[in-house]
Amino acid sequence: MRYRIPLCFLLVLFLCAASAHAKRTPRYRYEPMRPLTPDQAELVQRAMAREKVLIKEIQQRTPLVETYIQDTRPDAKLYEIPVDDQYMLSRVDFSKGFFDKSYSPRTVEEHRRWFNGSYSAISALTRLLGLEKFTYSPTGFMQMMFIDPTGFDQQHYGFSFVRREFLGSIRTWVFDVHPKPSVKGYGRFYGRIWIEDQGGNVVRFNGTYTGSGSEDSSKYYFHFDSWRLNVQPDIWLPVAIYVEETQRVEGNRNSLGLKAQTHFWGYSLKLPTRDSENVTVTVDNAVDKSDDSQDVSPLEASRLWIEQAEDNVLDRLEEAGLVAPFTQGGYEQKILDQIAVNLIVPNNLAFTEQVRCRVLLMDTIEATTVGNTILLSKGLIDSLPNEVSIASVVAMELAHIALGHHIDTRYAFNDRLLFPDEATFQRIDMYHSAPDNVTAAKKAMEYLENSMYKDQLPQAGLYYEQLQQRGQVLKALNTPELGDSLLKPDGTPWMSELEHMGPAINWDDMNQLAAFPLGSWLKTDPWDDSVHMIDAKRYAPMNARDKMPFEVTPIFYRLQRYAANTPPVPVPGSTGAPAAVNEGAPPATTAEDAAPAGGQPAASRAAPAQTPPATAQNPH
Repeated sequence: MRYRIPLCFLLVLFLCAASAHAKRTPRYRYEPMRPLTPDQAELVQRAMAREKVLIKEIQQRTPLVETYIQDTRPDAKLYEIPVDDQYMLSRVDFSKGFFDKSYSPRTVEEHRRWFNGSYSAISALTRLLGLEKFTYSPTGFMQMMFIDPTGFDQQHYGFSFVRREFLGSIRTWVFDVHPKPSVKGYGRFYGRIWIEDQGGNVVRFNGTYTGSGSEDSSKYYFHFDSWRLNVQPDIWLPVAIYVEETQRVEGNRNSLGLKAQTHFWGYSLKLPTRDSENVTVTVDNAVDKSDDSQDVSPLEASRLWIEQAEDNVLDRLEEAGLVAPFTQGGYEQKILDQIAVNLIVPNNLAFTEQVRCRVLLMDTIEATTVGNTILLSKGLIDSLPNEVSIASVVAMELAHIALGHHIDTRYAFNDRLLFPDEATFQRIDMYHSAPDNVTAAKKAMEYLENSMYKDQLPQAGLYYEQLQQRGQVLKALNTPELGDSLLKPDGTPWMSELEHMGPAINWDDMNQLAAFPLGSWLKTDPWDDSVHMIDAKRYAPMNARDKMPFEVTPIFYRLQRYAANTPPVPVPGSTGAPAAVNEGAPPATTAEDAAPAGGQPAASRAAPAQTPPATAQNPH
């Protein structure tokens, strides 16, 4: 059954923005507001009008919403460490309210939901945050997309000008905001806003929500930092929210904190397009000889049938916003495909069709194959510290392809994929069986030993060692939404032989980078879902606390105004060291990058203190 909630009611449901079980503290006492100049007052008025435009714009969208939460506790050496986690992926239709429809797991024993129904997903988030005891609507965490969807005006709020500030190339005016003392009710914003000076759009707001002036409500709400990007001309939309609640008590290991990121994408989901490679050329007085053979052998027909299933599934997943669209000359082609070539050539793997790599847009750490296409999740790529680690994952997926562990060919029939998005994740199976993973891991080691990466395998082993350690508490991060986990059900890596080659993890060795925090390498364009490498400075860690393997970090953006083919650049939070390393260096060594005699090989994504990868085998 489908339940619809009117938009006007939806906007009232903001009262239950995520709550934190904070210690009771005195209610907020607001500083006196300083009078605004005419220019400042005019900009604030424009911002109020633009918030109404934003709400109408979002009504036309059905974005994907991904929330990942890590509970933390203090640690003497690392400052704090994750002790538990939760993950949720939803599709929200703001024009029709929230659908009360859940998405069934692939198998009850081994796999969680792919997508949660919008209303059910938000209800689940309420439960995992421990909010079920409160009577507020479970849709309230969406409030962090808006300052105040029903009352952002001068009747309800006071404003004080702080300063002018550049966020990237965007000049903003910064204001402190709080509810007026006479305003009653819960869910009023209290914090700081950044308004860009050309269109009057709020591009960032940072703070929390408060309750009635007569009652302390600090225990009900999280503190958060909400960002928007200029995704199209004159359109700024929410793209990311960072939430943090920590209250350190020295010597108290039970002093729990929380860090979370929410990301939005898929604002303009489109049907994918595919340029056929089998084009019949019609030329006057000429015969098409694009294919020398007239007939198709049984083996070729079988492979073409698998390829047809592959194309159908990839198109369906791209349409649903789960797979980034292929971009000619993009990250997948320049980096991931080249790493695949670095393994294919020395192992003499004679694939009839080119092996391609694509990116799953989730933060969960997973990988799988669809026909001759390798799928690696964004979260997996972000956490891999160097090229050889990427190669180890690609090698296992190549082994699946070479061993014939392909997707079910029933998807070659298009009608099997003609169903709503919520049903997509019940009907497509893309994970491999345990026996298949065992044989693929063994074969992958052979590929690595025969490749240019053979002398660097201990570096990759270090990643699997760190993954196994953190996997004991980060179970949600390592539970795949679509494909295969890198860990067995018992928590050990499928590539255990590779793990045993790695050195012991030494937190005090600043040259040893076992795994990176989430968001380290890729950014997703929230409008068209394409992925790009972030253009950020790379800093060497100064201490063990800078390493943060698989951890959630704050979010910062160097904002830009919209320009075609120029997505905004997110910058991962980092305390960083003074000296930058490997600025913008791609993580693959290509044949074109091979060093001439006396030259130096191209830089890889590994830190300079690590062994750089060897040059690629020349496929020609």
